[in-house]
Amino acid sequence: MLWWALVFLIVAIVAGIFGFAIVAGTAALIAKVLLVLFIILLIVSLLFGWRGRGRD
Repeated sequence: MLWWALVFLIVAIVAGIFGFAIVAGTAALIAKVLLVLFIILLIVSLLFGWRGRGRD
């Protein structure tokens, strides 16, 4: 998921350089959403992993 966020970020940068504002804005929005989703899933995974190891 982090890989896709980086891909869309690069697409947004390249589209912005060439003047495609709509494509750049859409790609940047998708990259932001994927990055936030990745961070949320990372935090949830760390919390459940931390809680699960203490039960042994």
